[in-house]
Amino acid sequence: MPAAVCLQNVHKVYNDVAVVNDLSLNIEAGEVFGLLGPNGAGKSTTIRMATTLTRPSDGHVVVAGYDVNRQQLDVRRQIGVVLQQTSVDGDMSVWENMEFHGRMHHIPNPQRRTTIDTWLDYVELSDRRDDKVKTLSGGMKRRLQIARALLHNPKILFLDEPTVGLDPQARRRLWEIIRGLNQQGMTMLLTTHYMEEVEYLCDRIGILDQGKLIELGTLQDFRQRHGQGIVMTQKGDRWDYKFFPTLEAANAYLDQQPDKTGMMTRPSNLEDIFVELTGRNLD
Repeated sequence: MPAAVCLQNVHKVYNDVAVVNDLSLNIEAGEVFGLLGPNGAGKSTTIRMATTLTRPSDGHVVVAGYDVNRQQLDVRRQIGVVLQQTSVDGDMSVWENMEFHGRMHHIPNPQRRTTIDTWLDYVELSDRRDDKVKTLSGGMKRRLQIARALLHNPKILFLDEPTVGLDPQARRRLWEIIRGLNQQGMTMLLTTHYMEEVEYLCDRIGILDQGKLIELGTLQDFRQRHGQGIVMTQKGDRWDYKFFPTLEAANAYLDQQPDKTGMMTRPSNLEDIFVELTGRNLD
């Protein structure tokens, strides 16, 4: 089966600065792929190129079998996009936002109304269908964006920091919606600043830094490559981290230390590996 999203040697240059630099990766059909990186690493630019909003400076991007430069309309029919910025119309009702989007995609009646009902029910907004969007909470607005993005039955969903600014309860509800969609076969590309979000949702992870892909694989791949155990040592107001192949090896190292003050061991996690690779925290 061909990849759902294929990027080959992709570059994006703004004012002689390479924002994305020779990026190559495949996202397989049916997987949730997490794209991580510090601010300015090129995550949003990558999504903008894959969704036809920005043209690559060089390289090839193929989405659902269509070239993003030559077949933009075909690509747009196959994808749903939820950008970080709230893009629903606050002065229109929930139903009116969905109806307008359905008409833009030329979805005929009665299919359009039936589909709107289906997705509003799925994101638990049926009881707010007649309310102005500006009266909704941030989590409800994001759920509406997801429902709207799914209205034309896309094959691939792009989510650019979909839970940013939401409270933990709203974030968890969106996680369940995203996971449920994936269980139905939806392919997704997700960027986020929440490590636990990636650990919970993503099948594979790519880490971008300064426009380059510096790591690719599953969380287990990362832990096997960089170490599954950590010894933490407190140095003033900060911690130093030392990776070991296993937690047992980390414990053995700690046992050998004559002074264990300010030292502890624990399993490594995605944030540890991210900081090790990039030299800084995600946010």
